[in-house]
Amino acid sequence: MPTHPFELFAVDGLLTDEEREIQRTVRAMGERELRPHVAEWFEDGALPVRDLARKLGELGVLGMHLTGYGCAGTNAVSYGLACLELEAVDSGLRSLVSVQGSLAMYAIWRYGSEEQKREWLPAMAAGERLGCFGLTEPDAGSDPGSMRTTAKRAGGDWVLNGTKMWITNGSVADVAVVWARTDEGVRGFLVPAGTPGFSAPEIKRKLSLRASVTSELVLEDVRLPADAMLPGARGLSGPLGCLNEARFGIVFGAIGAARDCLETAIAYATEREVFSRPLTSYQLTQQKLADMALELGKGVLLALHLGRLKDAGDLAPERVSVGKLNNVREALDIARQCRTILGANGVTLEYPVLRHANNLESVLTYEGTSEVHSLVIGRALTGEAAFR
Repeated sequence: MPTHPFELFAVDGLLTDEEREIQRTVRAMGERELRPHVAEWFEDGALPVRDLARKLGELGVLGMHLTGYGCAGTNAVSYGLACLELEAVDSGLRSLVSVQGSLAMYAIWRYGSEEQKREWLPAMAAGERLGCFGLTEPDAGSDPGSMRTTAKRAGGDWVLNGTKMWITNGSVADVAVVWARTDEGVRGFLVPAGTPGFSAPEIKRKLSLRASVTSELVLEDVRLPADAMLPGARGLSGPLGCLNEARFGIVFGAIGAARDCLETAIAYATEREVFSRPLTSYQLTQQKLADMALELGKGVLLALHLGRLKDAGDLAPERVSVGKLNNVREALDIARQCRTILGANGVTLEYPVLRHANNLESVLTYEGTSEVHSLVIGRALTGEAAFR
């Protein structure tokens, strides 16, 4: 009887009953309601975000690791496992949940006023309202400190000007968390959709993350009241703290994409006959599968270890970088290798492997490129910052 790659590492025994149940529930929902449609969404470059957000809200995964305000209050490992199962279907679906919960909701939950939390979080947890997170700019990606978006005082109000780029959920969001440079340093602002001067045109013609809404945010003399500012965030530590939350989900999510690729490759090679024998019976194929299973298993063990550290309050930023760098890089290699096992069939949307590979090309870059995470790890090892 074939052994699942995770069974080689006895992963199931490392989880609590509650964690296993959450993982099973999210996987069942993904298989039932998401997977049958995801290839079409990817091909069309369109996603029914509102409908999906309500379903995900009913499932309880939006902001699930936050407490209060309608959030489920699960532990970090449970949130990670939910990300794993969502990204096993498609990275765009995990991105929807990550941006909603770990970026937009977390920013309000961690840095917002009580009034802001009560106004936005319950509806966002239910999927009735959507959020996005505006940090990256056309000329300020890996170096957010060079952002050009500004917020200037005008009487009792703030006036924002600037452009944000590559913003997930931007065109469908009810509120944008926008980071801008002020005379007091970088501050965060809540910009409701429909505010005069604010627009969010969708970015089209993508070759990756097609089952995801990606947008530009344009702010032209956007006037906001004083209470639109997030009072608890001062300087870049605010947005970077949010990014660490989202990166944690990616550590698990990338493993989900890799697992789906490997499961697909094993199933395909078992049924595919070459020279009158199953493809799985050849040594070269088994070598590929064994190598991929090793990297997949090491990746899930790393993710679980980081999850336990997070639940214990001991997850340093450089440890998140270790997880993001390793797991996304290895997941992308697994997706590419699985494509070779499927041959020409691997380039079609009948199978998920090249779709995952295309998506992982974006995941490799966003929320910290591999180069940046390498330098974070290098700084931790040497005490020397090599970013400039």
